[in-house]
Amino acid sequence: MLRLPLLSAWRSLSGFGLLLGTLFFCAALTPSLVPRSTLSQGVLAGAALAVGYGIGVLWRWLWRYLGLPERPEHLRERVNLLIAAVCVPLAGFFLSQVAGWQNAVRALMGMEPVSSAHLIEVVLTALATFLILLTLARLYRLVSRFVSRHADRILPRRVANVIGVLVALALFWSLATDVLVAQALRALDASFAQYDALIEPETAPPDSPLKSGSAASALRWEELGRTGRGFIGSGPSAAEISAVSGKPALEPIRVYVGLRAAETPRQRARLALSELQRSGAFERSVLVVVTPTGTGWIDPAAMNTVEYLHHGDIASVALQYSYLNSPLALLVEADYGRDVARALFAEIYAYWTQLPPERRPRLYLHGLSLGALHSQRSWELHELLGDPIHGALWSGPPFRSDLWRSLTDSRNDGSPEWRPQFRDGRFVRFMNQQGTPEPADAPWGPMRLLYLQYASDPITFFDHRYAWRRPDWMSEPRGPDVSPSLRWFPLVTMLQLAVDMAVTTPTPPGYGHVYAPADYVDAWRIVSAPAGWSDAALQRLKRHLAHELARASEEDSEEAAYGNRGG
Repeated sequence: MLRLPLLSAWRSLSGFGLLLGTLFFCAALTPSLVPRSTLSQGVLAGAALAVGYGIGVLWRWLWRYLGLPERPEHLRERVNLLIAAVCVPLAGFFLSQVAGWQNAVRALMGMEPVSSAHLIEVVLTALATFLILLTLARLYRLVSRFVSRHADRILPRRVANVIGVLVALALFWSLATDVLVAQALRALDASFAQYDALIEPETAPPDSPLKSGSAASALRWEELGRTGRGFIGSGPSAAEISAVSGKPALEPIRVYVGLRAAETPRQRARLALSELQRSGAFERSVLVVVTPTGTGWIDPAAMNTVEYLHHGDIASVALQYSYLNSPLALLVEADYGRDVARALFAEIYAYWTQLPPERRPRLYLHGLSLGALHSQRSWELHELLGDPIHGALWSGPPFRSDLWRSLTDSRNDGSPEWRPQFRDGRFVRFMNQQGTPEPADAPWGPMRLLYLQYASDPITFFDHRYAWRRPDWMSEPRGPDVSPSLRWFPLVTMLQLAVDMAVTTPTPPGYGHVYAPADYVDAWRIVSAPAGWSDAALQRLKRHLAHELARASEEDSEEAAYGNRGG
């Protein structure tokens, strides 16, 4: 009894769709920028199979629509069997290569090799993904045909078909966005908000009046949020800085304003300015305006580093703009994050420009990932021409960063996309694990902008246009952390990078979207030119920061190498 439904289902499949889907499936198994987990590999392969199959079905429909000759119906099953005889061994061969391809990527990043690619789990996950997408596609077709049949009674047939397609599309889009996605996002926002409000029993308010949430602060400890409390409660003390640098140090000033502190971005920005004034931040040598990631998280690898480099003579300030993690915040609160970052910068910059230049701190911007995106959007160049800030360090800028994209596209001829060179490097530079292409003693202009980016970071190097064009960063020479086995496939490469962004195996610091303290040391030195560090002392600092990161990773704390990265 089971044989007939299976045979019917087999006969309903498109042979050309299966062939094209298998080619997409095989291409999806090839390596991309970062290692994949079993789940992400299976979902990716299944989605690619569904996309390829869908294109094949669409091609078959177009062939029929144009009235072109078709093969006889009695040959269809034989042709499908022949196609299956080709597809099965082809897929089997590519599956047998998965472990080797993944280990090649892992070797580039200094990761332990995997002994197995868990092919059974990959295949089952891929088939489940394919069947779910196929079911949704056929449900869409049923709705479209139902509407078309009813419209056909009063309208010409082709007009009715178009109406059926459009009505089904509108219905599915409405269900997906207005019902399913909207409800899911509301639930997630509430869940993240509750999580953000939790106060860890081991996290006590700071004793130092130089920190937000202390007894001297106008901001209450519980209003800072989970990530804000983590930022305020961490970081090096003056004694720890002195122990590494061998020089006297100050206690760094940290100001953080959570979402609960005030209703509007401008009100929270004014609270931040008031905290900076109260704590004496404008009397320090350096002030860093930080834009956090989606949840409000700030990378300790970045901020601890710059506090060490400036011997604690530094203040930093940040405003939380979301409870959601970065991908969700980018989807639903993209403009709000920009507005919050702009409100904070405008408030601080307006006050900073009123101070005598010889008595005010050097002013810098910083952000990681979504924070880098919003930090770039927080100012306009023409606003700073009369009194420029001193610089900015943006790490892992997302592909949607307009300024980054414009500068990258306008790079000097011959410089690679993964580490561009823009004109003479006086205004902006790009660096990775190997530093900048410009010499260390190359002169800067009045403002120093630096992008820290790894060639293996999919959040930076994703682009939907890779569906139809080959990325420039695949050209030789490639980045030091990009596999030579990586190849471009239409549509599939875009899917691979999209999955790399969303669900990837965590990479070690220095690869992917995990920016290493040692690279932050070099980056902050380029941007902010700290004094009083010999080469030996810098190496000692890098070892200390690497040790601290490894210890935090073992403890699985907020400062873990990957735990909250990208927020």
